[in-house]
Amino acid sequence: MHTDLSLAAHPAARLERLPLGRFHRRFIVLVSLGCWFDVFDIFMMAYLGAALQSSHFLTLAQFTDLIAAGFLGMFAGTIVLGAGSDSFGRRPAFILMLLIYSVFSLAGALAPNPGVLLAARVLAGAGIGAEMVVIDTYVSEMVPSRARGRYVAITQLIGFTAIPAAALLARVLVPTHWLMSGWRWVMVLGSAGALLSWFLRRNLPESPRWLESRGRSDEAATILAGLERESAQESAAASSAPAIVTFAAGERGAAEISEHRMPFRELWKPPYRARTLMLAVFHLLQTVGFYGFANWAPTFLLREGHNLKTSLDYGFLIALVSPVGPLLGVLTTERFERKRAIVVLALLVAVAGLGFPKASHLGSSSGAIAIVAIGALLTMFSYWFSSVLHAYQAELFPTRARATGVGFTYSWSRLSAVLSTFVIGALVARSVTAVFVFIAAAMTGVALVVGLWGPRTNSTALEEVSG
Repeated sequence: MHTDLSLAAHPAARLERLPLGRFHRRFIVLVSLGCWFDVFDIFMMAYLGAALQSSHFLTLAQFTDLIAAGFLGMFAGTIVLGAGSDSFGRRPAFILMLLIYSVFSLAGALAPNPGVLLAARVLAGAGIGAEMVVIDTYVSEMVPSRARGRYVAITQLIGFTAIPAAALLARVLVPTHWLMSGWRWVMVLGSAGALLSWFLRRNLPESPRWLESRGRSDEAATILAGLERESAQESAAASSAPAIVTFAAGERGAAEISEHRMPFRELWKPPYRARTLMLAVFHLLQTVGFYGFANWAPTFLLREGHNLKTSLDYGFLIALVSPVGPLLGVLTTERFERKRAIVVLALLVAVAGLGFPKASHLGSSSGAIAIVAIGALLTMFSYWFSSVLHAYQAELFPTRARATGVGFTYSWSRLSAVLSTFVIGALVARSVTAVFVFIAAAMTGVALVVGLWGPRTNSTALEEVSG
């Protein structure tokens, strides 16, 4: 197809015409390590929470504070480090976040009392808080539009294997006491793994799109030349390389080059104002449904009269299906419009959640089956939803401010998690059913917000969909 030569040399066009190959597979595996430890850190506390309460290291109120503390740190980290990656780069943001997380996760494992553990969770949360923001931004900028949603979903697929890992480690280690309590070893293992992923990620290139948006064209060209040389060596992939993408607006690429920085206030001007508001409200609501069950499931079962071992066993069985949701995202995210998928999946989460408290009241045999089955459905729908939303949110802002826009709006999910934690903590002390009514109402709101105001994004170059 005919393409303007000035645009053909632009990093966006060069990245779009690269065939999917070894670099993309290597890149996505390394980036997904960050997602893995982000997920491990968040869901680890769901399983450790039951143990901490059962051993009387924490009360229910203190566990509520602990969950809120982690999300408060994530809120601060998302604002500072997420948006900061627009200034100092995607790759450095990765390294800094994982180093901070690793140090303070280890500090939490060695905490002598609840106060120190609380402080460590705030600081570890600050380190890991913006991980998803940078992952979504990084992958969206490095992968061609024809596979963008699928590759973001792959990061979720790999990342969500951390949930059964956290559940298994909790189930095996929590009952032990070798030098220190078993729950502490779970946190130590998470900390050590983050250091490993930090080491591996040193080989990741910076985003050429980001370099170009900062006026560092020579560096972008050097990275792209290396990727193109590697791609050329894959003769089978190179022979089927698609034509260069043509931007609908002739100067769209030049606009990205000429403006190195988009002030925060520009997020409140058309066309970004509506997207900023839509995503902020979306994240305020979706967190209630997503973390409301995931962080509290073993505690819900404890409150319903099940013992610690049974709660951890049920939690482990439910966690086994965690990768299924993102796998469905990988298989469907380019087939179905992401906006519509978010609406449908939000409603499915709402409906499935309402059945969970009823299952916990059934007899021992049928109740066990129902708890695991409904919990598995709720988990699958939630994580399928997550894989789609992470692809979707990174598509709505331009490269020069992608992490700023995503970081600002995503930070509302962390703030919502803090506030909803206290609401759920108060509700669960009275009625588990009330918690799931709260969750269902929030997810219905998600479906309405995205259904009414969310733009369509599938199979469109970032420079097109970002306005």
